[in-house]
Amino acid sequence: MNQMLKGAVALLIAGALLAFFLLDGARYLSLDFFQAQRAALEDWRAARPVLAAALFFGLYVAVTALSIPGAAVLTLAAGALFGFWQALLLVSFASSLGATLAFLSARLLLREAVLRRYGERLRTVNEGLARDGARYLFSLRLIPALPFFAINLLMGLTPIRTGTFYWVSQLGMLPGTAVYVNAGTQLGALTSLSGILSPSLLGAFVLLGLFPWLLRGGQEWLRRRRLYAPYTRPARFDRNLIVIGAGSAGLVSAYIAAAVRAQVTLIERHRMGGDCLNTGCVPSKALIRSARAVAELRRAGEYGLRGVQGEVDFAAVMARVRGVVRDIEPHDSVERYRALGVDCRQGEARLIDPWTVEIDGRERLTARAIIIASGAEPTVPPIPGLAEAGYLTSDTLWDLDTLPPRLLVLGGGPIGCELAQAFARLGSTVTVIEQATQLMPREDAEVAERVAASFRAEGLQLCLGQRAVAVRRGASGIELEVEGPGGRQTLLGDQILVAVGRTARLRGFGLEALGVETGRTLTVNRFQQTSFPNIYACGDVTGPYQFTHTAAHTAWYAAVNSLFGPLLWLRGGRFPVDYRVIPWVTFTSPEVARVGLNETEARAQGIPHEVSRYDLADLDRAIAEGEAHGEIKVLTAPGRDRILGATLVGPHAGELLAEVVLAMKHGLGLNQLLATIHVYPTWNEANKYLAGQWKQAHKPEGLLRWVERFHRWRLRG
Repeated sequence: MNQMLKGAVALLIAGALLAFFLLDGARYLSLDFFQAQRAALEDWRAARPVLAAALFFGLYVAVTALSIPGAAVLTLAAGALFGFWQALLLVSFASSLGATLAFLSARLLLREAVLRRYGERLRTVNEGLARDGARYLFSLRLIPALPFFAINLLMGLTPIRTGTFYWVSQLGMLPGTAVYVNAGTQLGALTSLSGILSPSLLGAFVLLGLFPWLLRGGQEWLRRRRLYAPYTRPARFDRNLIVIGAGSAGLVSAYIAAAVRAQVTLIERHRMGGDCLNTGCVPSKALIRSARAVAELRRAGEYGLRGVQGEVDFAAVMARVRGVVRDIEPHDSVERYRALGVDCRQGEARLIDPWTVEIDGRERLTARAIIIASGAEPTVPPIPGLAEAGYLTSDTLWDLDTLPPRLLVLGGGPIGCELAQAFARLGSTVTVIEQATQLMPREDAEVAERVAASFRAEGLQLCLGQRAVAVRRGASGIELEVEGPGGRQTLLGDQILVAVGRTARLRGFGLEALGVETGRTLTVNRFQQTSFPNIYACGDVTGPYQFTHTAAHTAWYAAVNSLFGPLLWLRGGRFPVDYRVIPWVTFTSPEVARVGLNETEARAQGIPHEVSRYDLADLDRAIAEGEAHGEIKVLTAPGRDRILGATLVGPHAGELLAEVVLAMKHGLGLNQLLATIHVYPTWNEANKYLAGQWKQAHKPEGLLRWVERFHRWRLRG
């Protein structure tokens, strides 16, 4: 039905334009023609006033709807024929209606194709228009020198609502319409259209067009004035920037500030490096490596190795984990950052006012800008009896020296899955309890099932679709009661590891007393500003992606925007954070790597897509290493090689993902990946073969038939 409507509208427009040019319609919409026929037209209008007004209205709507040159001349003619007030009424409504028809035609015929081809590049523009579209359109409408027909067509490609487009056009075109209609009342004195708009009048319209933005700026100034009114701004600041929290986001923020020679103080209440170094990424990957070594030893026979044995010394494993942390600590140490020019302080930081931070209740420092990078901490659900029975989290398990014989893991997300498999490989009997009906609920079901199958093969027990309702410690250990579709059951363990997610650290920094807006996270705008414009935030405390690499990513925006805000207005304003290409990896075996959309998200959002797959069982390097399992799945725009997202599940998935991330970031399609030389035999060849699968599915069959005929012809000699 939609295609039939498109065809009908396209045919109607093409026919009308063809008739206009064949009949030399431009001659009838010229100033000379109206001046020559003015007397006859006035007599005809006087004899038939209602019919004349109706015909003029219809003609004006048609001209503007078809984007035909001549609307300005028609406006002048209206002033001459109908007088100022009647002409203003006719032209105002006819021009807005015609403009809306042109807008709808462009939306129907062109928008889908434009978004399919340039949608990713236009996302930021469309987001801006979704927020400020009415104000932007109003400014354009107030400047008559701009071709209104182009505005009509271009706006049709944006997400601005039709009703908004109409009323803003009606209001915004009114001043220019009044000028032209008034000039039309004196049509005999005009010799050209250029005589209507003087430079001073154009300048006035430009200032009028800027008025909405000036008004918005004034409103923002008043809002800030009221916001900061209860506080006394320091006459001089001690620092350019104060950063609270020395995790990934805080370290990057302080590093950037020091690199550009700003005076920066970094305050950490616990350990430099934050969660990633001390309790997160670094120790967990060290533990996973030891666990993988155990799994490889158990498979030694597959590689022709006999008599290979290994006994897990869990205390030694944990000692190695702590040693890895110590080896990496210098990268994030106080000594290193002081050498870079950062003033590092240890203590509890608390905001006293928008510019003042108190350290341990003793010392106060002021700064023009403050960055909150306080991170997140493990979420502990309010399960009856959990606190009394005792539990581990991803923060506290690193103190273990004795392997739990039976480990209950609450949560089947990335953290729970990584640690559950690692402990199972090291010798624990592990049970994973997940409230959703699959592991890794954010992943496609088939991807999650590959991981689940691997877990089951390694002896992990999976309780999916089960909710923990009570915990108690009995004679046989910890008893965890869970509830699911089949009723209630009791699971036994020696330790419970709570891994159900992470919660932003919002308390203890003075945010509540100051009135900084928070929700589940610290609320920030697209420039990483909190509700106080000089207080920024970045990393896990803000979300939406709680990864070390996204913490560093958002820290760049917070640091640059906070340090160079006034200068950035010269380039059009602060930098909005870019979340378009965010990769992440779950380091289970098999690994799961993601970037962009997966199939589940694409279907939920109604985004048209195609899926290309490559089975790693066919990859020579995978076969040689005895790891011939897994899959690469890439989503592309229909009929095009532009990558919308990718999911990789299998060995080295995290390393394979990097090439796809690079391609998405820089707009490279699968054709470019296919044309790139990849070393043989490597795991990265899988990306090239995936691109080959896409190419095979999109080969030009019609052209190939002609090529086949050409080759047959050449066989004739």
